[in-house]
Amino acid sequence: MINRAIIIVLDSFGVGETPDASEYGDEGSNTLAGIYNNTKLNIPNMKKLGLYNIQGINLDEKESNPIGIYGKAKEKTKGKNSPVGHWEIAGFIKDKPFKTYYQGFPKELLDEISKKAGINGFICNEKGSGTDFLKKYGEESIQKNMPIVYTSADSVLQIAMHEEVMPVEKLYELCKIARQVIDEKGYGIGTVIARPFVGTCGEDFTRTYNRKDFEAQDFGKTMLDVLLENNKKVLAIGKIDDLFSGRGITRSIHTNGNTDGISKTINAIKNADEDLIFVNLVDFDMLYGHRNNIEGYARALEEFDSKLPEIMNLLKQNDILILTADHGNDPSTVSTDHSREYIPILIYGKELKQNVDLGIRETYSDISATILDLFNLPKLENGTSFKNDII
Repeated sequence: MINRAIIIVLDSFGVGETPDASEYGDEGSNTLAGIYNNTKLNIPNMKKLGLYNIQGINLDEKESNPIGIYGKAKEKTKGKNSPVGHWEIAGFIKDKPFKTYYQGFPKELLDEISKKAGINGFICNEKGSGTDFLKKYGEESIQKNMPIVYTSADSVLQIAMHEEVMPVEKLYELCKIARQVIDEKGYGIGTVIARPFVGTCGEDFTRTYNRKDFEAQDFGKTMLDVLLENNKKVLAIGKIDDLFSGRGITRSIHTNGNTDGISKTINAIKNADEDLIFVNLVDFDMLYGHRNNIEGYARALEEFDSKLPEIMNLLKQNDILILTADHGNDPSTVSTDHSREYIPILIYGKELKQNVDLGIRETYSDISATILDLFNLPKLENGTSFKNDII
């Protein structure tokens, strides 16, 4: 019997393009292969769990007798960003995609946000890389006391401001106002992101870990809701709390990057009394995927992998550990945006079977369907449980 589940999302760690990747301009994307084929990658513990045994991963690293359960899943939701990926993992599939604004946001939207927030307007309003925009517009933003607003291939409105010019809490308030205006006026934007930065000049400007996401709340019932309705506790580590707008979460812990997130996850496995520990490790995506930093991504994977034995040894007899992702972000491609890829599913538990191939799952929601099944709780409409395959 399983009493506790730990889900760790390696943000953006995709394992190959999905059949519909061409619809998103992501033909050939493969985050794992892109890293593996372009630098040295030594992740023996994920390999031991069965990472390289997943169907379609044609790398010369297969494990002869994996100790874990392995497979991959494709996304049913129309999109490839973190909110919809996490929502689908938790059992909700969004039918209607969010809107994107590749040509910049409408003037009337930005004017309305500026008016309600009492600011002098925005600069930039372009699609592209946030780090590039800091170099290009950071000094102007400080001089004019005007936030930088920009978007990406995802449905996001990102607002950047220097922490010494606009305090972080004030930037959060600005983003809350933007979220409210977007929802009231029906602009259909998935995420508003506060992007505080520090530094003294263009090349020196650096985004901080005070980022905060303000998500659309038009998502339906998830595994987290079911758990709370049945007197179970949910601990969110990293940006999970933001992604679900705090809904279905008993307690949340903020993290400052992967190293901090891994440390706090280990501490939670040791000491927390929650029934589900739901973790997002953001650096893979934020620092390495979006910046096409192959070496950095590889070293981050190795850092996580080096901590896996400790995580696994700390598991209680009736725990289940699930490693997965929410989308891809292949750092070896020209694109710096998310990619439409399969996500890996690696599972380990002291009471679970070993060397089980789950194959190719039709939706991320199979993860939540399985957890609810293991907890003997009411199922959601999405997902197929693989409980009988693993116990």
